[in-house]
Amino acid sequence: MNFRIVTGPLIAAAASLWLALPAAAEIDIQQIETPMGFKAWLVEEPSIPFTALELRFKGGAALDAPGKRGATNLMVGLLEEGAGAYDAQGFAAESESLAASFGYDSNQDAVSVSARFLTENRDDAVELLRQSLIEPSFSEAAMTRVRAQVISGIRSDAKDPDSIANATFDAEVFGDHPYGSDASGTVESVSALTRDDIVAAWKGALAKDRVYIAATGDISPEELSALIDNLLGDLPETGAPMPQDVDVQTSAGITVVPFETPQSVALFGQKGLKRDDPDFFAAYVMNTILGGGGFEARLMNEVREKRGLTYGVYSYIVPMDHAELYLGRVASANDRIGEAIGVIRDEWAKLAENGVTEAELDQAKTYLTGAYPLRFDGNGPIADILVGMQMDGLTPDYIATRNDNIEAVTLDDVKRVAASLLKPEALRFIVVGEPVGVESTEAE
Repeated sequence: MNFRIVTGPLIAAAASLWLALPAAAEIDIQQIETPMGFKAWLVEEPSIPFTALELRFKGGAALDAPGKRGATNLMVGLLEEGAGAYDAQGFAAESESLAASFGYDSNQDAVSVSARFLTENRDDAVELLRQSLIEPSFSEAAMTRVRAQVISGIRSDAKDPDSIANATFDAEVFGDHPYGSDASGTVESVSALTRDDIVAAWKGALAKDRVYIAATGDISPEELSALIDNLLGDLPETGAPMPQDVDVQTSAGITVVPFETPQSVALFGQKGLKRDDPDFFAAYVMNTILGGGGFEARLMNEVREKRGLTYGVYSYIVPMDHAELYLGRVASANDRIGEAIGVIRDEWAKLAENGVTEAELDQAKTYLTGAYPLRFDGNGPIADILVGMQMDGLTPDYIATRNDNIEAVTLDDVKRVAASLLKPEALRFIVVGEPVGVESTEAE
C-alpha cells in the first residue's frame, strides 16, 4: 500500500480551464532560477485565476533506512495530519476554507507533492502547504491512526493476487535492495516505527538537493520564484544517500504461488532499458505493437481475440531510477493460464526474431502521436508532465519534438531493438493461483 492523500475540495474554476489551454506543441515553458538556487519550469496561463504546483523529491521509499521499511510511506501519510499550528482537523478545515487542494504521494523513487490553489488565496494556501512540508507535527495520535490505515492496506495486499505477484517478482529480482520489498513495509516493520524514525525519514526524503518543481497557471516567473523560496527555503540542504543501481538478471521459468482463486494472475518480466537509452523510442514503439497498444497489440490479439484466454493482457517498459524492467500481466482461468503463458512466450520470441510489419509500425505511430496531445488537458496534468520531464532529464523542447522522435522510428530500428531487448531465455513468470498443469520450475 503506497500512501496517497488528497486534501481539500476540487477548485470549481479549474473545470473551465480546459478550453483555455494551448495545444501541446505550442506550450511555452519558461525556465526560472530563484535567488536561493531552486530551478523550476513554468507554463504561464493567466486566463483563469488558478495555479497548479507540482513538487517531486527524488529518492522516495527506496531511501528507507535498514530495518525501517515503510518509514517514508508512513511519513508521507502524516504530512497533512497536523502541521504548524494546526492539528489534522484544523489543517483540513483551513485548506477547505481556502478552496485549496493538496496531494501527497510516494513510491519507490519519489515523494510527490501537488497543490492547486486560486490566485486570490495563493499566499495563505502556500503558507499552509509550507507548514506541512517544514513543520509537520507527527503527533502520536496521528501516527496511531495512519499506521493502522497502512497496516490495514498491507493486510489487504496480502490477499490480493496482483500484489502477491508483484511482491514475489520484486523479491526474486531485487533481493535485499529496497526495490525487493514493498514500499509500504510489513506489518512488523510498520508496527515498530517510532516518531524518531518518521522524523529521520522526513529529513532524508524532503531536501533541497533532490527537488524538482513545475507550475502552470496564473502566476508570473517573479511570483513563482518568490513562492518557491518561501515554500522550500527551510528544507535541509541534503537528504539521505541514494541506493545503489541494480543490474537486473532474470532467467526463464515459472514461480507458482498457491492461492485459492478461480483465476490465476501471471506477472512476467525481464530486464528493460533506461529512459535515456538511445533506443528508447524504438523500444517504446515496439512495445506498443507487442503489448502496449490496447486491442491492436499482438498479445491482446493472440491471447484474447483468437483464443479467448483472458479479458486483458499487456506489457510495459519500466525505467526506474536504479533498475530497468520490462513487465507484463495476464489473468486467466486456472485451467487455461498455462496456454496463455505459452502464447506469450511464443509472441515474445516471434517479435525478437522477425520484427514487425510496416502496417503495424504505421498503426503504432498513429496511435502514439495522436494520443500524446490529449495528455495536456489542464493545468494539473501539464504541471505533472513538466516535473516528470525534469526528473527524466528531458529538455523543454521535448514536448514539441516527441512525436518527431516517434515518427523517426523505422522498421530496421524496431527489428534491431526487438532482437537485442526481447529475451525469451530471460522471461520469468510469477503465477498466483491454482494453475492446472503449471508448476514451479528451476531457471532454464
